[in-house]
Amino acid sequence: MTEGPLPEAPAHGQHAPQAPGCAGSLGGIAVAVAVLAAVGIGLVVGRCTSAPAASPAAVTSVERPTRSVITAVRDLSKLESAEYHVERVIDLTEKQKIVFDLVEAEDAILLVAAGDVTAGVDLQKLRPEDVSVEQKTGRVVIRLPPPEILGHRLDNQRTYVHTRKTDLLARRNEALETEARRRAEQSVVEAATEAGILKRARTNAAKTVESLVRSLGHQKVEVQFRE
Repeated sequence: MTEGPLPEAPAHGQHAPQAPGCAGSLGGIAVAVAVLAAVGIGLVVGRCTSAPAASPAAVTSVERPTRSVITAVRDLSKLESAEYHVERVIDLTEKQKIVFDLVEAEDAILLVAAGDVTAGVDLQKLRPEDVSVEQKTGRVVIRLPPPEILGHRLDNQRTYVHTRKTDLLARRNEALETEARRRAEQSVVEAATEAGILKRARTNAAKTVESLVRSLGHQKVEVQFRE
């Protein structure tokens, strides 16, 4: 049997011939790996070189309860913190000159008056700067308007004319009782003021407002008054 010549071994430095199909497949795989590596490197570089996202700024909420305090105190409107009942006697005499001013005659009235006087604080006059709240200590300082006379009236059931006297030659003044009642109202207010109604109203109003603000959750409350 005749044997053909054996194939010669490739010389040193030469690559053995490969099938054309295998070479094409290996080349395609190498290119794909290179592309994926390049894409991966690009993504990594992109992530590394991009600027880091800015962190949100720190926000601190500070609650200032001044407005709620003002609203709550103003809801009291006119705080009537003291009331006095006063009784006064009004002796009013009108002197008249008659007969060529040679004769003097009188028209007189004696009025027993009873009235009520109310004093307190008009909280509608409270201003925003009159209330301050210390955030660290929670201390509330309130400066109230000064106390004042809020109302006065005569008690008609207890007010009466004790004596009415008109001389024979005098002209009876029908408006004299009206004038006596007007002076009685003024007199009871003056009497209540002299008796210290404004001072009592000041003390009672401070206690009432302090109690109200404490009920809102403030433990340290100082009440002052504007001059």
